[in-house]
Amino acid sequence: MAEKVVTVSAPSVVVHRDADVLAKAVAARIITRLVDAQSATGSASIVLTGGTVGIATLAAIAATPARDAVDWRHLDIWWGDERFVPTGDKERNETGAREALLDHVDVDQERVHVMRGPDSGMTAEESAASYAAELRAAARPEDHGPVPSFDVMLLGMGPDAHVASLFPGMPALYDTRSVVAVHGSPKPPPTRISLTPPAIHAAREVWVVAAGSEKAGAVRLALSESGPVQVPAAGARGRLRTLFLLDRAAAGKIPPELGRLSSP
Repeated sequence: MAEKVVTVSAPSVVVHRDADVLAKAVAARIITRLVDAQSATGSASIVLTGGTVGIATLAAIAATPARDAVDWRHLDIWWGDERFVPTGDKERNETGAREALLDHVDVDQERVHVMRGPDSGMTAEESAASYAAELRAAARPEDHGPVPSFDVMLLGMGPDAHVASLFPGMPALYDTRSVVAVHGSPKPPPTRISLTPPAIHAAREVWVVAAGSEKAGAVRLALSESGPVQVPAAGARGRLRTLFLLDRAAAGKIPPELGRLSSP
């Protein structure tokens, strides 16, 4: 069987003044993107991320009256990764997302797709397989694969250029499954569940959101010709659109030849 060729988009860069403005600007983009998708098809899907800016973005959505333009009952909510700790643990991306946004809007809980923790009775491998099955069940024939064509996927990025729980050089970066268990994470907690590069590439749009000068070197590498095994963010690309949404500090080492679109 011929190897499937995945076509992804080249990244564009948008720079905002600081982390606070960045979170508010990304929040506004999310609302617009979801409203547009729901206007076209009646529903929408988003993949959430954790981290300081990721959770601040969700809080910014909750704080704006414009959030009511989204039909929250017709939104599928997924996660790009999760820490394999019990439900309700402060380390979980789900916990932060619920506190910042999901507890404040009328979501359909059956469309909030969480990655199960050890309190479910599952091992990390079983949790990953369960999430992969849930993604497969949600995929439609027109998605042409084992995961839905997410309308937008949010990804944070670490100073080491990791995205989701895909850390440089780790086996998960070679995996062809859509979801894997990650053991020995260099960032605690050591056990996690993560989408893999093939699942990321299924998204219509991938938005990498980063703030702070400690991310500047990773941003530069992610926008260069670096390989995605050593620089996972260099492989974070959507099918139709890829955005790097940054504050000025995170954008500080982008070379002029890569270009960028700055905002106030």
